[in-house]
Amino acid sequence: MTVSKNDATEIAIIGAGIAGIAVGNFLATKFGVRDVILIDLGRPMGFTSAQSGENYRNWWPHPVMRQFTDRSIDLMEEIAVACGASLNMTRRGYALATRQENSDALIEQLYASYEDCPDRLIRIHKGRKTPDYVPAGQGPWHEAPNGIDVLQGGDLISGIFSGFDKSVKTVIHIRRGGDISSQQLGQFLLERFRASGGRLLQGRVRELSAASPFSLKIETSEGTRTLSAERIVIAAGPFVQQITGMLGITLPVINVVQQKIAFADGAGAIPRDLPFTVDLDEQRIDWDADERNVLSEMAHTTWLTEPMPGGLHCRPDGGKNGTWIKLGWAYNKFVSEPSWDPPLDPHFPEIILRGAARLHPALKAYYGRLPRQMTHYGGYYTMTEENWPLIGGLGVDCAYVVTALSGFGTMAACAAGELCASWVCDATRPAYANALSLDRYNDSRLMHELHACADKGLL
Repeated sequence: MTVSKNDATEIAIIGAGIAGIAVGNFLATKFGVRDVILIDLGRPMGFTSAQSGENYRNWWPHPVMRQFTDRSIDLMEEIAVACGASLNMTRRGYALATRQENSDALIEQLYASYEDCPDRLIRIHKGRKTPDYVPAGQGPWHEAPNGIDVLQGGDLISGIFSGFDKSVKTVIHIRRGGDISSQQLGQFLLERFRASGGRLLQGRVRELSAASPFSLKIETSEGTRTLSAERIVIAAGPFVQQITGMLGITLPVINVVQQKIAFADGAGAIPRDLPFTVDLDEQRIDWDADERNVLSEMAHTTWLTEPMPGGLHCRPDGGKNGTWIKLGWAYNKFVSEPSWDPPLDPHFPEIILRGAARLHPALKAYYGRLPRQMTHYGGYYTMTEENWPLIGGLGVDCAYVVTALSGFGTMAACAAGELCASWVCDATRPAYANALSLDRYNDSRLMHELHACADKGLL
């Protein structure tokens, strides 16, 4: 359905990434709101959502985020059952590797995050054999175990993850995690939205009045159109500040460009049944002596010889019959103004390859000769300092936001859409709702707790 030159709607959603689409879906399917228009300059899921790593997990350093993503995974599982194999949902989990022999601090963090059910979910394995541990596999996602398996000891780990570097002493295997087709998920939500009467409008919001009913001036290929909306939801990804600024609101969010690569693993360096692996430890990149000397002599490359943060991740892509792997490392800390063409570092592929080889030594086969079949991509992480999303009211009557889903947009989209829709409809909300809204900045105890935590769950 098209939008006429002068039109009105009950709710306008600005931004048709996966979060905005999810809001529209839940407004229609859960709360029965049919008169909704999704507005975006490009095609749905054509910008930040198109760069998704397509991973999900319920592992977070705080129970609020764990509960939030657990809810989102519940909803994704319902969709996976409804639409069958098209989502390509897997459940190999996340394997968090560290060379620390004393992993007490990591285990304490697990107990804090899973405080409502730790004895049932957390299993610790020591020794050379562990008959109770179920390895990751290629079976259906609904047959995979839940909870967390903590593997301690180099001999035990080598017997299970033979490709890991022998220095690894602890692996935390988060079982409720894996990968999913983000485009298929978004398409499913979009189809349900449109089937319920939802409309799409392609164009750029140029003006937005500051009170309800909101008047939106939208620049389209056919000229400027005016749209009146009783309520608005701003789901504009990295451009969220540009839209909220029209309401006189500045949000506590920034944009940081993060990058990934994917390539055909012709050497078979990464097993096809490997979980999504994360190297938790800091490292120095594996340059040879000559390379290190050259890099250290130039001011703009000296940083490549200095300690790098942990969090580098790797996983096989394309299922058991695929050959590709994906690598990601969110080490960039520089804030950027958003643009439609995020800048990518041409050196990133070699940087991340050498970083990943520390946990997966077989990747050294690709030093200096990455395959031609390689994709280097990236996008903006729109994030708050504490790396929690902002979902809820904006402090202006009838105006709402869903933003700051930095690096976890796909996995959180369903819960974020449902939660935002519940704010819009003033419906019953989960216990974590206020903590994920702007209200949390009025909770001094929570904010002190978040600022004191070194681990932000950033991947």
